[in-house]
Amino acid sequence: MRHHRSGKKLGRDSAHRKALYSNLTSALIEHGRIRTTEAKAKAVRPIAEQMITLGRRGDVHARRQALAYLRSQDVVHKLFSDVGPRFSERPGGYSRIVKLGPRPGDAAPMAYLELVDFVP
Repeated sequence: MRHHRSGKKLGRDSAHRKALYSNLTSALIEHGRIRTTEAKAKAVRPIAEQMITLGRRGDVHARRQALAYLRSQDVVHKLFSDVGPRFSERPGGYSRIVKLGPRPGDAAPMAYLELVDFVP
């Protein structure tokens, strides 16, 4: 039994899961909103919020930590120059999950994971 085992596996091994979380977090920072399944959105949201918290700190160590996870200099630059300062006065809760309903192909529940100040 999986008592007190936190986190979802999403049918992937650990390396695939880490790459998925990194890619989804990078896409969220880059675009402001991503459309994905509810399970992936719920799994990625804490990681994205931690990256934004690093962007708010803005020091060299935080930038290196974000770069180690996101692996894209362009995304890290946007995180520290644009996204982090936008949320500098907000004490947390930088993203929201908006449920969309089932996907037509396989009826998987879909959702938007978006930053709270996103304007479509």
